[in-house]
Amino acid sequence: MADYEELRAKGQKQAEKAWDVPAIETWFKKLTEKGIPGKKLNREEIIANKEKILKRAQQRGEECEFLSHSCAKGAALPVMEEFGLGNMEVIKALSPFPGLGLTGRTCGAVSGALIALGLYFGGDDLLNYQTNRAAMTATRQFLERFEEKIGATSCQDVQAIVFGHYINPWANSDDFKQAKGYERCSLVTGTGARLAAEIIIESMEES
Repeated sequence: MADYEELRAKGQKQAEKAWDVPAIETWFKKLTEKGIPGKKLNREEIIANKEKILKRAQQRGEECEFLSHSCAKGAALPVMEEFGLGNMEVIKALSPFPGLGLTGRTCGAVSGALIALGLYFGGDDLLNYQTNRAAMTATRQFLERFEEKIGATSCQDVQAIVFGHYINPWANSDDFKQAKGYERCSLVTGTGARLAAEIIIESMEES
């Protein structure tokens, strides 16, 4: 079960963090110019470096949320980059998903992570029900773990847990920025990216 006090403390730590903005901007520029590189995945190498990959996914997710102000992109992009999934068109398509258009509904860290899982487990064949089931199984695993770590899946509830209250970033963008909302939410986004990467690697371990 999620420890709300611990989450709030971690969120505060993120709010006070010194971010390496030039390094994040360099990463963004590379992705904008070159896109997400395709990869031939080496199962043994990935499994051997599991903890390193999970840590990197968490960090990248936090950094992307902090600077792009998009939890959906932040949860998807590190996983897509790590496993060579999709392209930047997918990232563009995630633009409306933080809080489902900032309505306070589904957290973008959930939406983004599920898109990444769909890219990995899903298939191009519309009649391949096995890949559909694999993607749905991964989704169910993710939601269970996310709720266990964070305590909720809606933007409004997640903010109440991490901030102590909900701030509508659409109606009160200045208040959200003053509360270090993007910094605090980076904790949630990084968690989403890490959990999605974890589920992918576990599937490799089981195969």
